[in-house]
Amino acid sequence: MASLFTQIINGDIPGRFVWSDETCVAFLTIEPVTDGHAMVVPRAEIEQWTDADEETWVHLQRVALVIGRAQQAEWEAVRVGMLLEGLLVPHLHVHVWPACSPEDFDPHDTLTDVSDERFDEAAERLRARLRDHGHAANVPAPGPLPG
Repeated sequence: MASLFTQIINGDIPGRFVWSDETCVAFLTIEPVTDGHAMVVPRAEIEQWTDADEETWVHLQRVALVIGRAQQAEWEAVRVGMLLEGLLVPHLHVHVWPACSPEDFDPHDTLTDVSDERFDEAAERLRARLRDHGHAANVPAPGPLPG
């Protein structure tokens, strides 16, 4: 059975995508630590980061860096957090989020009851910043990824 993230990538479950290329996608998490919290996810179902081939792993890190720089600029964050966990969803994913204080680094202290409007605004802010940083070719339009 396809992982939860594969279902999101395939459009079976909605996602707020901010990046798409041949190797990976990035979308906002539904349990953000801060506004703009995204996950970089390979298209291939790789259970954990130690199972990834070097080329895929390096690519995910490059995309996480691009997204982190855009988050830092857009939310005027003093730092950008990055986390690998992967216990709840057995599909490699890199969490990246803007952070302004040590409290922003608690992965279990997430925002709850976030409105669709707030998620949509955060996704569009991040997409706009990524386009401004020269990555328009990898920034999908809102909605499902083209098939």
